[in-house]
Amino acid sequence: MELLQPLNLPPYPFKLTEANGQLTLFDELRKRKIVLTPEEWVRQHFVQFLIKEKLYPKSLIKLEGGLKLHGMAKRTDIVVHNSSGEKILLVECKAPAINISQATFDQAARYNMVHKVKLLAVSNGLQHYYCRIDHENKSYTFLEELPFYNGL
Repeated sequence: MELLQPLNLPPYPFKLTEANGQLTLFDELRKRKIVLTPEEWVRQHFVQFLIKEKLYPKSLIKLEGGLKLHGMAKRTDIVVHNSSGEKILLVECKAPAINISQATFDQAARYNMVHKVKLLAVSNGLQHYYCRIDHENKSYTFLEELPFYNGL
């Protein structure tokens, strides 16, 4: 099944069920079953990567948070806060079939005009890009890998 294609992220033991021809996954952060789409497959893997590999506290990760941008309602895929409640990481997820392009970075940058985080990540599950944002100097630097939570 295309939904379950292997990603360039470690595999995780998700709780998958199928009913009425729809595959669902139990989302441990939202505490409910959600319909599995290719983008959701990437989002769930990236969340587990944050928690298990990069040691980001589960309680500080928020999925599909709403925001207003130029009067329009939008949704960010993943936003991580620090223990003081400040937003520290914004992650934009795409389906594996979607190539990461300048438009993807532009979308994350537009969302970050609202969130003003210092760390951005963009992933389609196969390719991952990370950059540190310097809001003061209006610049950014690409990073080889995502920092561990305790390194922020």
